[in-house]
Amino acid sequence: MMIRNKPRNAAVYGVDIGKNIFHVVGTDPSGQIVQRAKFRRETVLAFFQRATPTLVGMEACPGAQWLARKLQAMGHTVRVVPAQFVKPYVKSNKNDMIDAAAIAEAITRPTMRFVEVKTSEQVDIQALHRIREQMVRNRTRLICQMRAFCLEHGVAIRQGAGVFKLDLPRVIGDPENDLTPTMRRLLGELFEDLKRLEIRIKDVTREIEALAAKDDRARRLMTIPGIGPLGATALLASAGDARQFGKARDMAAWLGLVPRQHSTGGKSILLGISKRGSSYTRRLLIHGARSCIMHLNRSHDRLGAWLDQLRIRMHLNKVTVALAAKLARIAWVILTKPGALYERRDPAAA
Repeated sequence: MMIRNKPRNAAVYGVDIGKNIFHVVGTDPSGQIVQRAKFRRETVLAFFQRATPTLVGMEACPGAQWLARKLQAMGHTVRVVPAQFVKPYVKSNKNDMIDAAAIAEAITRPTMRFVEVKTSEQVDIQALHRIREQMVRNRTRLICQMRAFCLEHGVAIRQGAGVFKLDLPRVIGDPENDLTPTMRRLLGELFEDLKRLEIRIKDVTREIEALAAKDDRARRLMTIPGIGPLGATALLASAGDARQFGKARDMAAWLGLVPRQHSTGGKSILLGISKRGSSYTRRLLIHGARSCIMHLNRSHDRLGAWLDQLRIRMHLNKVTVALAAKLARIAWVILTKPGALYERRDPAAA
């Protein structure tokens, strides 16, 4: 394949990813720009195939993980950086070439933070979770819509998905209420949609559970209180082997489970949690922590005494988030140490 823009001796390449057009800027070791090029999707890989293996950076966006894996297979060192960390390096006006140059500069900074390149398996697991999450939201919307339709005709149905599915057939079949024939037909059709959606959610959930049962890391993560198949596979999909984090607290901070800080003049001010990173994984950990607070046997688990002492000093919601952060730290240990398990030792023997 003939390439109009041949690779030059660049130490760093910054790539601005588009749907069809890719802008590439190459810089020398001092940071001076030595090449600017524009490629279509079908030619950008051929360019990097001919380039000497070097450092390549790009923003975290749809398609970045695919391109990163392709470039790594060619021998390049790839760094994916969050878009908000690139913005300070954009000079003056903004266009695609300037963005690519800003990426090339940003990835060379020694304190820059990067996104781990995911494997194809991680992307597949993450897709399953995203699909399931979308279907659960659609189920909630569907139930709320049907409940609102019933209220418009003076029929109130109990709250909760379980009791709603029990009550709706009775409501549709009750000739004494004020539902019109048209509304009974529409509610029946929507209820059939709901049942099909429930079947699809169960199928995807079983697929995720099967993946968790086959993966050794997921099985070990599930020994942690409050982490089941969904939480374990979500952690694997988002964090991988977790070796990108220097310590356990870094993983908790990456999930947004540590306080935001706004300090100045030597006065330290801690605010609510930062809520950074994957909101989906963070939500699963917090739900798992809430389940632990309700059901954990405090006398037979090392976390029991700690939770009891924390509950005396703090609101229940703060205790829940604190426990979620601790679960994330425990998960880091299990992911980074082969064979590690959570040991539910008696508090007296801990």
